[in-house]
Amino acid sequence: VQLQAFGGGLVQPGGSLNLSCVASATTFDINSMGWYRQAPGRQRELVARITNDDSTDYVDSVKGRFTISMDNAKKTVYLQMNKLKPEDTAVYYCKADFITPFPGWAPITSTWGHGTQVTVSS
Repeated sequence: VQLQAFGGGLVQPGGSLNLSCVASATTFDINSMGWYRQAPGRQRELVARITNDDSTDYVDSVKGRFTISMDNAKKTVYLQMNKLKPEDTAVYYCKADFITPFPGWAPITSTWGHGTQVTVSS
């Protein structure tokens, strides 16, 4: 299983970016996908998460500005980020939780993608 993230970059405060992450080389069904971020000197935190029944969670600091969505058939998750602030600057990581009901496997198997840098600066 591979996760590839796209869409990071440099944007001015108040601007927008759209991140996407696609899971490939897998036939496992998705339980949920999410975006996490890690700023220098800080712990990685959950930004947004979406389940296969479209239930969503957001960290309070991005509510009303970020929107997560998922195309389950394409195994792709998106993060539309609007009204970006300098404090949103971080490396953003995609994570997928797959359903793996196989003998000897955990019921859910998680995979992380490589990060993509988001920098909000004037």
